[in-house]
Amino acid sequence: MDPKNLPKVLYIEDTPDARALVSRVLGQDFIVLEAADPLSGIELAIETEPDLILLDINLPHLSGREVAARLKRLLPDATLVAFTADASPGARDRALAAGCVGYLTKPLDVDTFSEQISEFLMGKREELHDRARHERAFQDELVERLEGKVRELTKTSERNAFLNEQNQHLIAALQRRQHLLEAAARVGRIITSILDLDELLRVTVDVICEEYDFVDFVGVFLAEPSGEWASLRAGSGPHGPAMLAANYRLPMDGFSTVSKAILEHKAQIILDVSQHEGYIANPFLTKTSSEMALPLVVKNQGLGALVVQNEQTSTFQDDDITALQTLADNVATAIDNALLLLDLKRANQELLRNKTYEAIATTTGETIHWVANKAAPIPESARRVRQDLGRLVCLFNALLKEPPEQRPNHPLWAEAQEIFATLARAGLADETPTTPFPGSLESILEDLAIIEQGATNILDVKEDLMGPVRLQHRQSIELTALLDQTIFEMGLPAGVIETRYAANLPALDGDVKQLGQVFNNLIKNAWEALEKTPQPAIRVIAMPAKEPGFVQIEIQDNGPGIPPELLDKIWVSFFTTKGDRGGTGLGLSACMAIISQHNGKINVESQVGVGTTFTLLLPTLDEISTSQA
Repeated sequence: MDPKNLPKVLYIEDTPDARALVSRVLGQDFIVLEAADPLSGIELAIETEPDLILLDINLPHLSGREVAARLKRLLPDATLVAFTADASPGARDRALAAGCVGYLTKPLDVDTFSEQISEFLMGKREELHDRARHERAFQDELVERLEGKVRELTKTSERNAFLNEQNQHLIAALQRRQHLLEAAARVGRIITSILDLDELLRVTVDVICEEYDFVDFVGVFLAEPSGEWASLRAGSGPHGPAMLAANYRLPMDGFSTVSKAILEHKAQIILDVSQHEGYIANPFLTKTSSEMALPLVVKNQGLGALVVQNEQTSTFQDDDITALQTLADNVATAIDNALLLLDLKRANQELLRNKTYEAIATTTGETIHWVANKAAPIPESARRVRQDLGRLVCLFNALLKEPPEQRPNHPLWAEAQEIFATLARAGLADETPTTPFPGSLESILEDLAIIEQGATNILDVKEDLMGPVRLQHRQSIELTALLDQTIFEMGLPAGVIETRYAANLPALDGDVKQLGQVFNNLIKNAWEALEKTPQPAIRVIAMPAKEPGFVQIEIQDNGPGIPPELLDKIWVSFFTTKGDRGGTGLGLSACMAIISQHNGKINVESQVGVGTTFTLLLPTLDEISTSQA
């Protein structure tokens, strides 16, 4: 017989070996089509209209009887034959009631199976006694399964609404955390460049009150040199001036939250002062209901405490504590820097500047390193949250595309149930949301991008600050060649830079990359300072220094100059005069760190309206060899 005229048999079976066996047995007499699951089988039957459909009864997601009933409605003239290992009582009657015309049991007989199929194609029909009763029973079975699926779908809908509500809470928490981190960064940038202690403390309390809308009073207590008292040095709001005028202070006895924070180097939190036995009330702040004292610690030394109070109970959350403690660490560093300045003003001016800002760079670097370590997991966490969120949305989208009665049989149904079970175990499935989710997936992804970018910015700042002073690769350096190469690579307009090099300059011992960065930073700063100068000029001079064993490099410009009150501040990390034109304020602090690591010196002289000169002293290779001998 022409293969084109062979009858078509569709076999719906989820076991590959069973499909392969039937195909081999029927392959000579029939065109055998295969489907591995019920839905694929129904679609293939509609597309091909086979002469006979052979059905396994125990199929995944949909039973063979349900498939038979569906095919009977879609293809009324289809010949359906059940082929199953189910020999239980009533199995045959239920299959015939569902629309099958025959019932064959496994295993198949190789010698007779093809003949049995042919008989059904030629009109054979197995008889079903009391068909009406069996059909009613089958309809009852379908209704019962449908009711179960409706109940499961209702639960799914309720849990999905709950999940949306939890996502809303999660996004709100992430937004709040991002706001706190941004506020801490803004406060840190403001206070870092303030070197006067009284101004630093005053600005600190004022800015914290402005940035954090959940605080009613902010105060800074510093431990007195005697170690017996902690005195209030700055206070916000209407009560701050009165407390300062009264020289308000607390004994360092370990009873008040302030003294505990300073002595134990640990945050002290009271969510409801009325329920806290032994709470020491402040006579100036009679409406305080919650209080938090954060230690100001630098290098294991308790400098004081940052106190935050609110007139409402249970105000502070974990994110508030974390963000404010990070801020307190920055404040402690700034206070320590200011205290160092007060002490070092009694020493020689040059030694004062070098040692002071070296200490500032060190403490700031440690702080940034600590903050960056805390921020390091955030980008990856945000990416995982984004991926997991996308997975969840796709998962439930796939389920929602299915007809309600078929969703529990979807491959992803078990995973969705496990998600809801996980929420329940985590205590997040106690309430049913009553309002729709007001956010959007786009806003969620935007918030995650903001969080990821904020943490990345923190890590970039750490790299800018600490990268230049990492492991050095020392070698002999020809200074004039390095200066010429640096100037060439900067690509500044011709004629702007004039170079003057003394003959036969000795070689330097240093890291080419690091020293090149120093020269690049200083020349770049000079060029940016000349933005509004009609005839900009930069002069690079290299010559032997008056101090034996050193080479002197000068980088001069004819720009507007640096005001006297800013000459010391320019070395502080994060301080910048560029405003909106960019700059992290790390360039000069990095230059100082590199030059210090090379056992050199860097200084600046400037006159407003005339120009600025940066002077570097670097030891020669001969000087290094002599000192090491």
